[in-house]
Amino acid sequence: MNKTISEQASLLLVDDDVVFCQVLSRALERRGYTVTVAHSVEQAMPLAQANPPEYAVVDLKMEGASGLTLIRYLHELDPATRIVVLTGYASIATAVEAIKLGATQYLAKPANADEIVAAFGHSPSPDLPLNAQIASVERLEWEHIQRVLHEHQHNISATARALNMHRRTLQRKLAKPPIAGNQNEK
Repeated sequence: MNKTISEQASLLLVDDDVVFCQVLSRALERRGYTVTVAHSVEQAMPLAQANPPEYAVVDLKMEGASGLTLIRYLHELDPATRIVVLTGYASIATAVEAIKLGATQYLAKPANADEIVAAFGHSPSPDLPLNAQIASVERLEWEHIQRVLHEHQHNISATARALNMHRRTLQRKLAKPPIAGNQNEK
């Protein structure tokens, strides 16, 4: 049964990538959320103050304040807000910090609407051992390559030189992203 607009869950989507926001916003609306979009922490705070969201999707790295600032703010407004953090620059330290500040889950980009909706249902467990949250070596390597690629304005040749890697090797690694998720298998 479909909810009416007044019964739909409110969701605040905060990311500085305008196209990504348009696509994700439409996908989340099709899944039953009323979505409000902001492209910076400074833009998001008054929107959240006026209408504290039940759910939030927050990018960590944006122009201006960090997404961590917004996570803290949203959690102070309403501790029940389910917050999913998205970032293209995943690290264990920022994941731990985001969860400590009140995030429900931490996802590395690219994440789709179904993964985000599933993450809202995830409850961080304090009993979960830290090694269960560590990404695989392949995942960490891929994320490092993505950071360096971004720093070199997506220039493959410049990125390969910076990584001291053959250009074709870099292209093969970029063509095959690692499997997402926790990697505890041996």
